[in-house]
Amino acid sequence: AKLYLVFRLCQLVKSAVLNVLFLLVIALSCHGCPDKCLCSSQTVKCQNQNLDAIPHSLPNNTKFLFVTGNSISRISAASFPARLDQLTDLYLSGNEVEYVDDMVFHNLPNLQKLDLSNNQILNFSKDAFPDDSKLQLLNLSRCFQNHSTADLVLNFLSRGNLPRLTNLDLSSNDLVILPDSILTNLSSLASLSLQNSSIISIHNGTLKAPPLQDLDLRDNSLRDLPLSMQAEFNLKPGLRIWLAGNPWRCDCFIDETLAWLRNSTQVVDLQNLTCADPEALRRHLLLQVEQSKLKCSSEMEGVLETSYVFLGLVLALIGVIFLLVLYLNRKGIKRWMYNIRDACRDHMEGYHYRYEINSDPRLANLSINSDV
Repeated sequence: AKLYLVFRLCQLVKSAVLNVLFLLVIALSCHGCPDKCLCSSQTVKCQNQNLDAIPHSLPNNTKFLFVTGNSISRISAASFPARLDQLTDLYLSGNEVEYVDDMVFHNLPNLQKLDLSNNQILNFSKDAFPDDSKLQLLNLSRCFQNHSTADLVLNFLSRGNLPRLTNLDLSSNDLVILPDSILTNLSSLASLSLQNSSIISIHNGTLKAPPLQDLDLRDNSLRDLPLSMQAEFNLKPGLRIWLAGNPWRCDCFIDETLAWLRNSTQVVDLQNLTCADPEALRRHLLLQVEQSKLKCSSEMEGVLETSYVFLGLVLALIGVIFLLVLYLNRKGIKRWMYNIRDACRDHMEGYHYRYEINSDPRLANLSINSDV
């Protein structure tokens, strides 16, 4: 009896396994799985397969799509020809993407998270997203290595069709200054990362519109916080700011920055701010530097010395040019000098003649009579 029960149990297990396998085969046959990809539940992974385009035969129930580490230089509307209503997370990092064309995400109506990091984007169409886009997180880290083109590429952010975007990652890019008005229409933006993006300043009301709560400015090129930048931060009293890793210049010009930092509650990593120069104060905590050490004399002397040297070079150059002009016009100058000499000689002879007349009474009377 025990053997029979064991035998029946084995048959039931075998039947169940076969049924599961059969259902999996049916599911795969219905939805399909692209070549060089792995499909599991609602996740599709096509990673590091040297693909030059996004696979088309994606399962209709795909929710998470990873197409990373390939060689896809352009994504367009043809990249997603079929509508994928359940797709919420799309990862396209490390694909060498250069062009994001019109309507590329229009067949992804429920897309919430888009990772385009570590690409080389040269153009991003303003019409890439549908007007009712549900995108909440956009990662564009390490995408722009030329600040002159970044301004044009980031214009798509100002179109106003990303009303639900809450997180924007622009870290590790060569931005220098955040383009004006790119955040104006991001009405839900709460977190902005500009870490390691060569930022030197934020101004012109850039932060006025979005309801920002977190701003990451670590590892940039900030040397102080000018009044215009302090005004930007003051627009958002509840804003949390990260500033560590910037090359703060601890000299007499940083007084206003220190005053603002000591009175503000916005800077989260205030205790981690350190001086980068002068050399004597390097790695000193910014808030612990004594006022007496914030000097500019040595630097100003160096500036003045440089100015004097430059002025001397300019004057020497002017002198050389003047001498060269004199040399090239030597004949004309010589003729001019001779003319002046002759004119002066004639004038002096006239004075001499009048003097002789005045000194001889006879000639003087003669002169008077002749005048009469």
